Amino acid sequence: MQIVSTLSDLRTARLSLDGTVALVPTMGYLHEGHLSLIRKAKQECRNVVLSIFVNPAQFGANEDLSKYPRDLERDLALVSPLGVDLVWTPTPEIMYPNGYQTWVEVEAMTRPLEGAMRPTHFKGVTTVVAKLFNATQPDKAYFGQKDAQQAAVIRQMVRDLNFPIEIIVCPTMREADGLAMSSRNKYLEGDDRKAATILFRALTAARSAYEGGERNAEVLRRKMREVLGNEPRAQVQYVSCADYDTLEELETINGKTLLSMAVLLGKTRLIDNFVLE
Repeated sequence: MQIVSTLSDLRTARLSLDGTVALVPTMGYLHEGHLSLIRKAKQECRNVVLSIFVNPAQFGANEDLSKYPRDLERDLALVSPLGVDLVWTPTPEIMYPNGYQTWVEVEAMTRPLEGAMRPTHFKGVTTVVAKLFNATQPDKAYFGQKDAQQAAVIRQMVRDLNFPIEIIVCPTMREADGLAMSSRNKYLEGDDRKAATILFRALTAARSAYEGGERNAEVLRRKMREVLGNEPRAQVQYVSCADYDTLEELETINGKTLLSMAVLLGKTRLIDNFVLE
């Protein structure tokens, strides 16, 4: 497993990789969700490149970049047995050198949901992912379903900018009680951790209604709000029943659909989603 930081070292290492190349982009503090992406990538491609970079451009003014969990030594120990070929750990100075002024933006799809709550977030995401794609030149890139809007936005960017890359979206990994795995779960303590299962329960209630034949999208949104309302610690930011590809809110479900939500528990912001096929 090669570990490089500079762009020149990355390019040299990349030239040594023969055959198909997978990229798994991460912000580190890895958990089983990230490891599942690496395993999937290793199954499908000869080489796996892992990037670990806490991207300052996707943090808003009121989001504490300095508190985002980091532990590179731990991350490298976790991925070492998985057959990762190359790990790139750039610094903010490498990704955004002095005088940096070029940004990649996807427009309509970034306005609702997470974009409404975090207006500058996706500009940072699409810019850094485009830079990661350009630097590593992968054949496939692997993302988790938990960040469903992010995955949809990146698919759109890849289509629009003609990146010759296949985007693979892998299922959300969950704790035994249903909580979606996330680096931010580290911040949940005591009663907030117990209350966090309310997201999974709300999504499950809506999915059960769908499986029972309900196709009115507002009924499913109402189901989610009702369940979330049973948890006094939960501050709901949004619930959504939207088209899977366009993220436009639906009136009637007649195709692949995304149920999603964002909820504050104390100071910890959680997102989760289910896909209705």
